[in-house]
Amino acid sequence: MLKTLSFDIVSDVVCPWCIVGFKRLEQALKQFEQVEYQINWYPFELNPDMPSDGQNLREHLIGKYQISVEESQNARENLRQVGAELDIEFNFSDDMRIVNTLAAHQLLHHAKAHGLQHALKMALFDAYFSQRLDISDHQVLMTICQQVSLPLTECEAVLHEDRYLDDIRSLQQQFHQQNIQAVPAFIINGQYLISGAHPVESWQQILTKIINEEVQ
Repeated sequence: MLKTLSFDIVSDVVCPWCIVGFKRLEQALKQFEQVEYQINWYPFELNPDMPSDGQNLREHLIGKYQISVEESQNARENLRQVGAELDIEFNFSDDMRIVNTLAAHQLLHHAKAHGLQHALKMALFDAYFSQRLDISDHQVLMTICQQVSLPLTECEAVLHEDRYLDDIRSLQQQFHQQNIQAVPAFIINGQYLISGAHPVESWQQILTKIINEEVQ
């Protein structure tokens, strides 16, 4: 019997574990041929007060998480290895910057109506982590939107007119009320909340349990 699952994924585009978590889920879903699924992405700003010029990523991690330079380097190396197993290129550098992601979330919200939200999300992850592009820069964002075939005039208007800000704030407030304090968070069929970037094997167990519960 064919089963449909919906995944509402709460994430930020500068969160490496968000793309890792999704890719692991994607791999796990390949084991369930009887399952069709849809992906919806929802906003979570890890650093809503980040200034327009951003901050050095290493300095940001050391300050925010109270870790040492060595621990920061080890964390990035671990992510490189994890990413390589999932065909994700984490191209970290000492001058890499963490940036404000509000504009990216505005465009992701807009892209949903065009059926291009997932394509844009993947392109943003690639632009930031692999190409080391500044995805807070509006011109960079327009180039990415063009690559995924979003109408540029509409995208320019989204940013110029500050569209969807109330929607994004409302959604984030809703997630905080649901006690989602970190990302990635996966809401399956509107009722199962799974937090974190679980390994593929764990996802297979989680999905098996959910599918069995849903068919009863």
